[in-house]
Formats: sequence, C-alpha cells, structure tokens
Amino acid sequence: MENITKSDLKVLRNAYNLLENPGIRIKAMNMLGTPLEKGFELLPNSVEKKIASSCRLAITKAAGIALFSIRDREQQKSSNWFHRLAVWGTGAAGGFGGIIGTALEIPFSTTIMLRSIFDIARSEGEDIQDPDARLAALQVFALGGNAVSDDSADTAYYAARMAMAFEVKKAYDFLAKGAGKLVDKQAPVIVKLIQKIAARYSIPVTEKAVAQAMPFLSAATGAFINDIFIAHFQDMARGHFTVRRLERKYGKELVRQTYESFKNQALR
Repeated sequence: MENITKSDLKVLRNAYNLLENPGIRIKAMNMLGTPLEKGFELLPNSVEKKIASSCRLAITKAAGIALFSIRDREQQKSSNWFHRLAVWGTGAAGGFGGIIGTALEIPFSTTIMLRSIFDIARSEGEDIQDPDARLAALQVFALGGNAVSDDSADTAYYAARMAMAFEVKKAYDFLAKGAGKLVDKQAPVIVKLIQKIAARYSIPVTEKAVAQAMPFLSAATGAFINDIFIAHFQDMARGHFTVRRLERKYGKELVRQTYESFKNQALR
C-alpha cells in the first residue's frame, strides 16, 4: 500500500479541520447561546417530539426527492451557492412562522441540503447510484461537530461513523441485494438507520427552530440562520467525502490512522 503523498496529506488535513472544527459559521450560531438556552427551558416536550418526528419524515422524503431530481453527469465542482440561495427562501418563511413555520419548512430545507450533499459527493468521485454512496450522503446529517468529549480516543467524526456502523452495514446489505429502495418504509433496517440519523439531526434543527421562534428575529434572520445551517452541512459533506475518496485510494485503516494523528498533534 502506498504512503499518502504530501498533497493528499494537506487535503486530509483540510478535511479534518472541516469535520472537527466546523468554524465561524457554527460559532455564529453559538453567539445566540444565551437566548437559545432560555428558549429551550420554555420549549414543551411535545414540540421537541414534533421536531424529531419532522426530522425523520424530512430525511425519508428528502432522500427520495433528491435522488429523483439529481442526474448522472461527469464529475464536476459542486454548485454550493445555488443550494444556499434556495434555503434562504425557506429560512425566511420559517422566520415568519416561528416554531410552526420551521416544522413546515424542515422537509424543504432538508431536501435542498441533501441535494447539495449528493452534488458534493459526486464532485468527490462518488457514484451516486451506488447504495454505499447514498447511505454515506444520509450520514452527513448525523455529523454535527464535536459531540464527543475531548479525552475520547476517537475523533468526533470517526466516533459518529462508528456509532452508525451497524445500522449502515445492515442497510447496505439490504440495498445491495436489490431488496428495496433507499426510502422503503417497509424495511426495518432502513427505518432504524433513518431514526438514528434523525436523532442526531434533530439537535441542530431544534436549535434552529428555537432561534427562529424568538420575537426579535425577522424573516431576514431566518434566512441567515438557514445559510449557517446549510453551509455547515456542506462543510461536513465536503470533509466526509474527501475522507472517503482518500480511503478508496489508500485504504481505510491508513487514512483513519493519519486522520487520528492530527488530533494527537493538536493535543501536544
């Protein structure tokens, strides 16, 4: 097995920085921390359950719509700005409607984001007709940044992948046999995977919903929050599919060991 070249080491390091340090966009969201915390205290459990349910339904429907609308074409640079402009409109609508507006807006924003994720996947050499690539695209919604403690042996990114590994394997085996479609509601293995992804995805969606429900926020701010939201998941997708591209080239174990070494260097 060949060693990772200097140019690819730089590319992997950039992916690490995206996946482990989401950057200014998420920090901007964190600036709303105090009002968000107060909003969470007042948020009824029924609303949280409604958002979680909306996330599961949104991911399920988005998968079918995004796959239907995307076409096979030659590998090219992804059109991130087109999709970001699209979610500004849905964010503005959600900003007007508060919690209820956000719940109605989630399926539309999620579909646009998943379409963008597929676009990024293809630009990194993925065959989007491959069940493995489709499942990898769905996993991006579960990559929310540093959800793992600093003293964890694993990076947040690989820890998230490991947490979903069993469900992903079952879902892939099911799809690889041609036994069903990605959004087959009758397939327990698909349902379980979507539930696991949606549980993670519902956390940032709930934060977004609370922020958009605040009286001092306008439709323009709703569009701004959605821009932060999609830009974050585009970064996660870019990092995720870069890692996968390098894994195909150098092997999973070498890429993971090198990726994990970046964390060890940062702790020194």
